[in-house]
Amino acid sequence: MASEDLERGGAKNRANGGPPPTYYSSSYYQDTPEKQWISWLIPAFVVANIAMFIVVMFVNNCPKKNLGFDGKCVARFLGRFSFQPTKENPLFGPSASTLEKLGALQWYKVVHGHQGWRLISCIWLHAGVIHLVTNMFCLIFIGIRLEQQFGFVRIGLIYLLSGFGGSVLSGLFIQNNNISVGASGALFGLLGAMLSELITNWSIYTNKAAALLTLVVIVAINLAVGILPHVDNFAHIGGFLTGFLLGFVLLLRPQFGWIERHNLPANARVKSKYKAYQYVLWLVALILLIAGFVVGLVMLFKGENGNKHCSWCHYLSCVPTSRWKCDN
Repeated sequence: MASEDLERGGAKNRANGGPPPTYYSSSYYQDTPEKQWISWLIPAFVVANIAMFIVVMFVNNCPKKNLGFDGKCVARFLGRFSFQPTKENPLFGPSASTLEKLGALQWYKVVHGHQGWRLISCIWLHAGVIHLVTNMFCLIFIGIRLEQQFGFVRIGLIYLLSGFGGSVLSGLFIQNNNISVGASGALFGLLGAMLSELITNWSIYTNKAAALLTLVVIVAINLAVGILPHVDNFAHIGGFLTGFLLGFVLLLRPQFGWIERHNLPANARVKSKYKAYQYVLWLVALILLIAGFVVGLVMLFKGENGNKHCSWCHYLSCVPTSRWKCDN
């Protein structure tokens, strides 16, 4: 993402006795000497998702268990790893019953079956190869740079909590016998965190308008895709809102003057580590985050149907047209 481009030449320039760091037109960030982390958690998440999909396909075993749909298994040369008929799953993946068996999010099982673990397990399942490849490509593209900048602890927390937040909102609105799977909520959480990181660290950006516009357009396009049928946009929205609030809490950057305090004259005034508005945003985001999780979980486990409290919210996940319906 364009908003992730962080140049670090300024620190080297200062160390060599050169002029203070400058603003580069090719970067959205002011140069800082912050530590660059080695990304290992995001690649581990990618491997875990791929491994889980292999396990799902092994359990699915289309040649022996495909009894309810017309058509032959796809890619039968893969044996028990072959895909369900495209009439059942056009994404080249397992059956819905297999996904449900292995931990897909389903409202009835979470609320009445006391299987709250599905709010987490569904994040590691994918509906097919297309679904998996798309999500993993986005995870690598977005997550590795974020982990390099902020470390595995903060980015790992944002990923997991955003996925959980997406599952909670999805559970409130996607009910009946529908199921939901995928890491999309967690990915949207990373996008949300990128946006709030831009806002809370506004003073260290150059080309602020370009950075903000780029992120807003990316988020808007991805959310717009979510209004297509069979896409759980509530997971996207819940993940995005969770990540957006977590970005204010976890992704604060110190003021540049505070970072460079050791290079200043002894009598120079040292700036505070963070600005006042960063502290305000941190507190407000933390309160909203806790309140959102408490209210959402209480409503979910009480069996509340979010659609009864919001008559138009179903349009956020699917907009009916002449080409498709949103009933199923």
